[in-house]
Amino acid sequence: MQLQYFSVEEANALLSDIEPLMAKLQERREKVIKSRQAIAGLLENERGDFGGAAASSLVQDFLAIERTARKIRSHGCIIKDLNNGLVDFLSTREGREIYLCWQYGEPRISHYHELHSGFQGRQPI
Repeated sequence: MQLQYFSVEEANALLSDIEPLMAKLQERREKVIKSRQAIAGLLENERGDFGGAAASSLVQDFLAIERTARKIRSHGCIIKDLNNGLVDFLSTREGREIYLCWQYGEPRISHYHELHSGFQGRQPI
């Protein structure tokens, strides 16, 4: 994937595409968490039926997560944290590279952080 730089306006315009995809990722993530409990016994039992319905469903959920994550990344942004719904958009500010930072549920991108500071280093735009 080629590096892509975004203005705040360009990144915010993409949220109408990215937000529903992130909603799907969050739903699948919750389903996987619940399914994990259902197959925990299978994983502990060395004679368990690893090809059963619960395990097959879990595999399908992981494949759906990967497909949806790929769709998000195809827009040129980076999924930083699926658990918290964090997506970064490479940008520049005052001559240096930064990430515009969006968290699922936020109405727009209103923060940025330095490349190596992460979410804890978020600052208002």
